[in-house]
Amino acid sequence: MTKKLIECVPNFSEGNDMRIIKQITNQIESVEGVRLLDVDPGKATNRTVVTFVGTPEAVVEAAFLAIKKAAELIDMSHHSGEHPRFGATDVCPFVPISNISMDETVEYAHKLAERVGTELQFPVYCYEFAAFSEGRRNLAHVRSGEYEGLSEKLKNPEWKPDFGPAEFVVQTGALAIGARNFLVAYNVNLNTTSTRRANAVAFDVREAGRTKRESNSISGKIVKDEKGQAVRIPGSLKKVKAIGWYIEEFEICQISMNLTDITVTPVHIAYDEVFEKARKRGLRVSGSELVGLIPLDAILEAGRYFLRKQQRSVGLPESELIKIAVKSMGLAELKPFNPREKIIEYLLEDIGLNKLVSMNLIEFAHETASESPAPGGGSIAAYMGTMADSLATMVANLSAHKRGWDDRWEEFSNWAVKGQYYLDALLKMVDEDTQAFNKIMDAFGLPKSSEEDKKKRKKAIQDATRYAIEVPFKTMNLAYESMEVIEAMAEIGNPNSVSDAGVAALAARSSVIGAYLNVRINTADLEDKKFSKEVLSKAQELVNKATAMEIKILEIVYQKI
Repeated sequence: MTKKLIECVPNFSEGNDMRIIKQITNQIESVEGVRLLDVDPGKATNRTVVTFVGTPEAVVEAAFLAIKKAAELIDMSHHSGEHPRFGATDVCPFVPISNISMDETVEYAHKLAERVGTELQFPVYCYEFAAFSEGRRNLAHVRSGEYEGLSEKLKNPEWKPDFGPAEFVVQTGALAIGARNFLVAYNVNLNTTSTRRANAVAFDVREAGRTKRESNSISGKIVKDEKGQAVRIPGSLKKVKAIGWYIEEFEICQISMNLTDITVTPVHIAYDEVFEKARKRGLRVSGSELVGLIPLDAILEAGRYFLRKQQRSVGLPESELIKIAVKSMGLAELKPFNPREKIIEYLLEDIGLNKLVSMNLIEFAHETASESPAPGGGSIAAYMGTMADSLATMVANLSAHKRGWDDRWEEFSNWAVKGQYYLDALLKMVDEDTQAFNKIMDAFGLPKSSEEDKKKRKKAIQDATRYAIEVPFKTMNLAYESMEVIEAMAEIGNPNSVSDAGVAALAARSSVIGAYLNVRINTADLEDKKFSKEVLSKAQELVNKATAMEIKILEIVYQKI
């Protein structure tokens, strides 16, 4: 299945000696399951921002090793720089990227914080979503006093660390570990060279807005409240920082934005709002650009957003949704937009994507026909289910824009989304089944020289066998559940495509029975006979239901053709 992915962005208090930074990043790269994406040193700040992504457990391990190495190599008693800081590793935020919630991400942040405090024995504070109290949510507040004030701060019971000792460790200082949402750097292009006009739009949209002036003129006197503080007129977008600037390379002005929480203000909403505010000021948006990376879900939701505005079905493949997003927001205006370089999950192909489903049809057929025992029947069963749902989703999408059915586009779009869900889920099972087979082979390859080895080997074989039962059983469930979409498309979908729904029913039922054969053959080798009996009973029931559903769908099809 698609793995959970977390981004980690530790900031180390060294920006001049790259030999030190290289030793730290070497620790990160030594951990399997993570990928180092960026190393950004700053000389004036004497600080380096490192970005890496990986599976949660691997990220925790890589972050710990990097923090440990930084504690060995960086001496805070000799550190100076323009950026606020209070530790050798100053901050270490975790960011949920794919298939993981913020709550889960917080758990991993706490796991790292506890390990650092216990094993490395210096103060650790948790901030943002990982904070244990509201007063420690704000990083600036947690880091107040910086390194120079840390000794006195730790004497105050109110500043007892969340983990580790309340002691001033001269060399390492303290560390803030947090969890936050993904930050996207996003620029919108304007058809002007006037920085002043670009800034006006930036102030319209950014959360901080602008200072209020008498007569609403830039030269007007600043309005102050009863406490003497400047009154501000807030902008229209929450969790957005923005400024207007001129880009000499392209001879245009941009609204440069940091979207600090894309769950509050996603890129497509930011684009549309800038578009509208610019229009009201007589300016035009000509396109936009992403600086750095973006999560896949964010770009897919942008594609769906613009399709909904057109009253078109959103149940399309990832590649089509990405194309719509890129075209709608003009993401390729200044330079080509390559999804493989800009979308985190695609950049992490070796972690987040699988081998078989990335093949073309000929490669997949030849790989199956080769002497290798995998992919085998389980993968093919999952792929038959994928093809069934491809056909059902196609019928839904064709129905969504059938002439005369304009008022039903959303109805069929919802069916297409459901079909696309089953399509994607079964596509993942193609590789999952082969991985299950490989686990069994790996278990049989374990050493068996000692009694302890034999016990470990036997357990590994049984665990792998159970997994090899659970995977095709899941394929059965997905393929059967997807037949609801196929039945609906046979009954209410575009009548010109009813035969496609019939073929989908045949493929889905074959997927269920094919996966059942894999469940059955693998249960024979499982020692837990109670589990085997329960699974086989449920699997046989699914076969019966899928066969009955196939007959029902084909009756509908035959009545219409």
